[in-house]
Amino acid sequence: MNIPRLRRRCLTGTSALALLITTAACSSSDDKASVVVPSPAAKAAGLCRDLHGQLPEKVDGLKRTDPGPASELTAGWGDPAIILRCGVERPPEMIDPEYAKKNSVRVNDVAWLLQKHDDGSYTFTTGARLAYVEVTLPEERTGDGLGPLTDFAEPIKKTVPKGIA
Repeated sequence: MNIPRLRRRCLTGTSALALLITTAACSSSDDKASVVVPSPAAKAAGLCRDLHGQLPEKVDGLKRTDPGPASELTAGWGDPAIILRCGVERPPEMIDPEYAKKNSVRVNDVAWLLQKHDDGSYTFTTGARLAYVEVTLPEERTGDGLGPLTDFAEPIKKTVPKGIA
């Protein structure tokens, strides 16, 4: 049997304890989604912490399952997860008036820039707010259209004022 070198190293060990430690190091038992945590300026980070406290327990009927690493700047719902990240950088496409005009939606008085990805997922980023909030819908969650964004409108309006970040 041809075992790859890394796997072979992980299986070497002389005691049950060594085998247990090695196995734990070679595999992950954490099935949570993981995301890159944004690093916004202090003002935006404060707004994002306020938003985090207002986020719903369910989005589009999906239970909250926050991704790792734990952060007040990220949240998730369902599996595969709808992921929210607050304090992200402004998408470069937002600067292009033609792109923004063709790819903008407004849901319950919150403006979003829409970006479709090759894998079938969508990313929506708020515009005209003092912190940019990004919501990614995996392909499996796009069948409900903009439905998930309605659950974010009130918390965003309450905690992230209109303005230019």
